[in-house]
Amino acid sequence: MDSSQNAAGTGGSGGNGIVIPQANDTATGTNAVDDPKQNLNQVINSIQKTLGLLHQLYLTVSSFNAASQLPLLQRLNSLVMELDNMVKLSEKCNIQVPMEVLNCIAKNQITKGKTDAFKELEQTFPDEVESYREMRAASAAELKRLAQAQSTMANGDIKVKSEL
Repeated sequence: MDSSQNAAGTGGSGGNGIVIPQANDTATGTNAVDDPKQNLNQVINSIQKTLGLLHQLYLTVSSFNAASQLPLLQRLNSLVMELDNMVKLSEKCNIQVPMEVLNCIAKNQITKGKTDAFKELEQTFPDEVESYREMRAASAAELKRLAQAQSTMANGDIKVKSEL
């Protein structure tokens, strides 16, 4: 058995239909490990591959039958291996994200959730939402009119509240 057959026989397959990728020692160098842009691109590619695997897994699960058990297991194993690969690649990336950015994202998600909820409410109950808006506008106009009436005197001067 020559060296290429030996490598394929021992490391190419896990024995149960699992294909184990082989590392190419000549392709990995110190420049590839130290380049932050390349590390980030590898993580992005791994994320995209994981999304593709998740889609394949979804298709397999949604049309599952007894004959699709082996492809399901293979796709699950591929997903696990790609997630392991993603973890290893992410350890090489050292990206600092300021807390202010994370706080803004969190606030944005909260606001988006509220906006989506109001849109859904308006679609579900359009008449009630319209009457609520009319009542609210009328109430705001009345409060504004009362506030202006209380703060002005007969001669047009504005009353000043004294603090005791």
